[in-house]
Amino acid sequence: MAKRLIPTFNRVLVEKLVHPAKTNAGILLPEKSAKLNSGRVVAVGPGLKDKAGNTIPVAVKEGDTVLLPDYGGTQVKLGEKEFHLYRDEDILGTLHE
Repeated sequence: MAKRLIPTFNRVLVEKLVHPAKTNAGILLPEKSAKLNSGRVVAVGPGLKDKAGNTIPVAVKEGDTVLLPDYGGTQVKLGEKEFHLYRDEDILGTLHE
């Protein structure tokens, strides 16, 4: 049975991107040369409500590639995959090519 997690409030479910540890020629890369701590947004919550009851939407959408802080977030394991839950304000930005 497949599980689907839908975040609440302003939470964002992210699958971290794993960067290769080797080059195409087979040279091992040190951990320090790793690229940005980034991930792909899998699901977003509906947003927070302000004092007037209006919904403040989340700044990112599903499918966005985002820059993540080095620490923080809540690790969630669904099946064999590992995800992380972040608050909308913890995400540092979106990455575009």
